Amino acid sequence: MTSRSLSFRTLAARATGLTLAASIFLSVATPREASAQVGAAPVRQKDWKNVTGAAVLIGGATQLLMPRIAYTDSEVTVGWKARWHISVLAPVMTITTLALVNEYQLKYSVKGYRPNCNENNQDLVEGCTDYGAPSTHTFAAFAALGHGAGVFLIDTTKWSDGRVNVFSVIGNLGVPLLTSILTYAGRGVGNWEKPGQNLVGATLGLGTGFLLGMTYALLQRPECGYTGGLICW
Repeated sequence: MTSRSLSFRTLAARATGLTLAASIFLSVATPREASAQVGAAPVRQKDWKNVTGAAVLIGGATQLLMPRIAYTDSEVTVGWKARWHISVLAPVMTITTLALVNEYQLKYSVKGYRPNCNENNQDLVEGCTDYGAPSTHTFAAFAALGHGAGVFLIDTTKWSDGRVNVFSVIGNLGVPLLTSILTYAGRGVGNWEKPGQNLVGATLGLGTGFLLGMTYALLQRPECGYTGGLICW
């Protein structure tokens, strides 16, 4: 009876020891395995983030502050005239709103992972706390380019009878073209978005901006009526 009792106690002690050892092993091994799956945080170039952010702001500011330039051939005000329109706030604020909707709504619906992010490390490491598709930066930059192109097209063909103004080319096409190229390249080089995410953002932005700019230029004449003022409401 005593021998059996000792044997049972020995087995129980051994089982308890094995259970304890297994628990310690699992508690030590599991975090390492999870850490291996998550991996290190992806490298993002913050300098390019700042550069592309500044480029987007410059492109948008150009469209906001750029005057409407048209060639008037009336008897009183013949020649090139530049007028600033408060109404340009309508298309520019629409582009801004769409960019914000993309950043805080659409991207979380699409859930396109940024470079070097996946289902294992999303929301777990720095650089993978949000999504990249479609790219908000390229959308906004190319929307500014599209808006300028739409305004330039209508001001040149409809309101200026085909006459081209060099300052309109610079402000509506030249500056936003440079900022959009810089943004597109910088978001890729800086490892902030994948090529496809940039392409989708740029395509949507260019098309949206062009439609808004063309519609605005058609509805809003570049002149300020007969007042001759530099600022139009």
